[in-house]
Amino acid sequence: MSGGEIAALIAAIAFVVLVIFIVRLLMQVSKTMSKVDTTVKEANNTIDVLTKDVDVLMHQVEGLLVKSNHLLNDVNGKVETIDPLFQAVADLSESVTDLNSASRGLIGKVGSVGKGKSKVKVAGKVGQSTIKYFKGRKQTANQTNL
Repeated sequence: MSGGEIAALIAAIAFVVLVIFIVRLLMQVSKTMSKVDTTVKEANNTIDVLTKDVDVLMHQVEGLLVKSNHLLNDVNGKVETIDPLFQAVADLSESVTDLNSASRGLIGKVGSVGKGKSKVKVAGKVGQSTIKYFKGRKQTANQTNL
C-alpha cells in the first residue's frame, strides 16, 4: 500500500466517522426539536385555555361592575331619601338644646323669685311680730295708765 492509498483510507475513515457524528447529532437535534415542538404545542394550548378563562373572567367582572354600579346608585338614592330625616333630627336636637337653656333660665328666675318671696315672707313675719309686740306694749301701757 502506498502513501496515497493510506491517506485516502484515512480520509475515508475520517469521513465515515464524521458522517456518523453528524447523523447522531441530527438525531439528537430531531429529538430535541420534537420536545421543543411538544413544548410549543403545550404552551399554545395553555395560552388558548388562559385566553378563554380570561374572557370568561372579564365577562363576570363586567357583570359584577354593572351590579355594583346599580347597587351604589340605589344606596345613593336611599341616602338622599333619608337625608331630610337627619336634618330634622339635627333641628330637633337644636330645639331641645334651646328648650333646655330656656328651662334653666326659667328655673333660675323662679329660684330667685322664690328667694325674694321667702325674704318678703320673713320680713312680713318680723313685721307681724313687731306689731304684736308694740300692740302688747301699748295695751300694757294703757292698762297701767288707767
